[in-house]
Amino acid sequence: MRKRAELRKAEIVATLLELADSIGPDRVTTGAVASAIGITQAALFRHFPTKDTLWQTVAEHVAEGLEEAWGDALSRGDEPVARLRALIAAQFAQIAATPALPMLLFSRELNVTNAELRATFNSTLKAFHRLLAREAGAGQEAGILRGDVMPDDVAVLLTSLVQGVAIRWALGARDFDLREEGVRLFDVQCRLLAARGE
Repeated sequence: MRKRAELRKAEIVATLLELADSIGPDRVTTGAVASAIGITQAALFRHFPTKDTLWQTVAEHVAEGLEEAWGDALSRGDEPVARLRALIAAQFAQIAATPALPMLLFSRELNVTNAELRATFNSTLKAFHRLLAREAGAGQEAGILRGDVMPDDVAVLLTSLVQGVAIRWALGARDFDLREEGVRLFDVQCRLLAARGE
């Protein structure tokens, strides 16, 4: 019985993310989620007592997926720039797998009315920033990246690259490979950040 309840919760979360992508997160209602699954709102509320609880579970699900992808990415590279590249590629792959993600992060209604949701997304973005800054610093120590740009600033530039490409993809026709385009622009950014002589 518990396994069935967990499967239903996962189905509800997945359906909410699909709806958030197709109609926008601010327009998703619990009624729409229930209807898309073929259950009543009362059945949905047995799993998630409030809409805020449902959104918080979605945020935690997204954060867990991102953190798992980052851990896998970091284990694949043996030098800092390779790990940075893998982190960026993993971030784009996660966004491509969860197309609603950029809209969730910038949803004014969700982030203004749900402080816990905002805190979860903020914490996740800060964790990504810290990983990027750490690898940028390691790249500078290894003499691969130029040392006259603070690692935190490198992290901001790379985060901005991810956000910009993701928003262009999400708001456009999605007619380009998000991960491929993101990694291509990361490589451009790295050439600009390379230590002299690299």
